[in-house]
Amino acid sequence: FLPPGARREQEDGTAFEAFTLIAVAAGITQRLKLGHLVLGNTYRNPALVVKMAATLDQASKGRFTLGIGAAWFKREHEAYGWDFPSMRERQDRLQKACELIRKLFTADGPVDYNGRYYRLDQAPLSPGCYQEPHIPIMVGGTGEQRTLRTLAMHGDIMNVDGWAGRGMSFELYQHKVGVLERHCEKIGRDPAEIKHTLLMPLKVTDDKAEAERFIVGLGRRTMDRWGNYGGPLMEPRLSGSMAGPLNHVIDRIGQFVDAGVDEIMFGAIPAGNVEALQRVDEEIVAAFD
Repeated sequence: FLPPGARREQEDGTAFEAFTLIAVAAGITQRLKLGHLVLGNTYRNPALVVKMAATLDQASKGRFTLGIGAAWFKREHEAYGWDFPSMRERQDRLQKACELIRKLFTADGPVDYNGRYYRLDQAPLSPGCYQEPHIPIMVGGTGEQRTLRTLAMHGDIMNVDGWAGRGMSFELYQHKVGVLERHCEKIGRDPAEIKHTLLMPLKVTDDKAEAERFIVGLGRRTMDRWGNYGGPLMEPRLSGSMAGPLNHVIDRIGQFVDAGVDEIMFGAIPAGNVEALQRVDEEIVAAFD
């Protein structure tokens, strides 16, 4: 609803409503898979989200993934008059919302739900999901105590976000997967049922200074000595984003692919830059065909 991270004087910048925009995209494409990274749970009643998601899934013939998170943008809530609960309550709400969403997606008939935050009274979902067994649920975020537990309980897709925290280091990815697997073990779920995805900021350049500026711009720490791309001197936070020569980027992506990552979303590609998207397709994606 507002440009993320915008200062007050920049808040009138372009920001389209997510569901309306993706419906337009669904209508003008035939093969493109569609989803949000991710919807804020506090913006819409989760039962309404289910109805909107199922409608999109039917209209796109099964190309929609529902991505949802606890929400984080306090100023956005203030601007539009929505309550911004504590982190604990937002996590509680996300867990219950995901439970309700999955229940509606998978039910054979109308659903009752009586919880602290959400209630349903014989609510039907008709038409239901186009996809079988249902629309995939991506739980956004990698908080170890709550978010990954909610994912283990009610989600289908994990997404490690290269914009947040310590970035996209391989060690961090492995650690988060380990936490998720332990949550799955505790609740008796097979972790293989959950798909692993990454959101990866991407910059292909042979200029070390340009790559470093890109990483610093993403909020990563710099170091006194650059070291070799992918070599032993590479500081973990610097290696947390895909920035550097083409071969380095492909090797780093391959490391994640070999570790079982199912899907990668590339970010930081300038909007409307068809040439940059073409290069990603022809030089990076093609390397893994």
